[in-house]
Amino acid sequence: MVQMTEEKAIEAKGLVKVFGKHRAVDGVDLSVVKGTVYGFLGPNGAGKTTTIRMLATLLKPDGGEAKIFGHDLAKETDAVRSRISLTGQYASIDEDLTGIENLTMIARLMGYKRKQAKQRGEELLHAFGLEEAAKRQVKNYSGGMRRRIDIAASIVVTPELLFLDEPTTGLDPRSRNQVWDIVRTLVDAGTTVLLTTQYLEEADQLADRIAVINHGKIIAEGTSSELKASVGTNTLHLTLQHASDQERAIQLLAEDQNTMVHPGKDPTSLTAQTGNPDVAAAAVGKLASANIAVRTFSLGQPSLDEVFLTLTGEMVQTPEEEREGSE
Repeated sequence: MVQMTEEKAIEAKGLVKVFGKHRAVDGVDLSVVKGTVYGFLGPNGAGKTTTIRMLATLLKPDGGEAKIFGHDLAKETDAVRSRISLTGQYASIDEDLTGIENLTMIARLMGYKRKQAKQRGEELLHAFGLEEAAKRQVKNYSGGMRRRIDIAASIVVTPELLFLDEPTTGLDPRSRNQVWDIVRTLVDAGTTVLLTTQYLEEADQLADRIAVINHGKIIAEGTSSELKASVGTNTLHLTLQHASDQERAIQLLAEDQNTMVHPGKDPTSLTAQTGNPDVAAAAVGKLASANIAVRTFSLGQPSLDEVFLTLTGEMVQTPEEEREGSE
């Protein structure tokens, strides 16, 4: 019997990119199945964007090799470029033009005749819920509207592979959900999406498979469920009555060598991960015996936040948190 193999949109082996003495990408392997969303997850500076730029032919790798739909990245650049599109972290459209003017112009540059170019622009504005803003200058669009029209511009000619580099950075939850719906629609229509993100929930919501990158290296890869299972099947979430008890609670729970304990972002919260549900259940009683009051607790599967914390020893900082920390 002939075994069917899944067609690959991306096959990369040992990709390397060096800037001076810094190895921004250090031997990255990727295998992305056609027609899926592949999440590329990591903190700022981990190597996500540099990897994307190499795969999109914008940067020449210093090592390794890659194929896009079977076409060699280095030797068949034109064939690769004809199949891909890239939406970066920031809007790349002309803010002084209106929505319809931007899309019509891009369609004309892509080879559409004048009438067809305007028609394609109108189709995309309708699909992305931007019809009422069609004749408004883009500089007057909200952040969510800018991201939607930027993605629309990327698919004037529908690509086989779309690179989305942190498409929802800085957006409010409603706008973020709108972009997620757009991504799902594109994939349903047959487009493969490589999505880089710092938002763990985004990867959890959209990605069929996820690669976690840190310091230029892939440190884990799998489905969301596989990644969660890899760090323990049981996570106890605790909220203490008093923030002053957090450090003592962590010390007590960490006495069990099979339990990993991490403080939460809130000074009254913490999580304990273990493969043994009996240990997790006994933890609450152990704290009570030590006169540490517990306000709430729940036992469940670890989140992607906890997966990343376990793998790297640090939490993924969202762009908003990074800005707050620098103020």
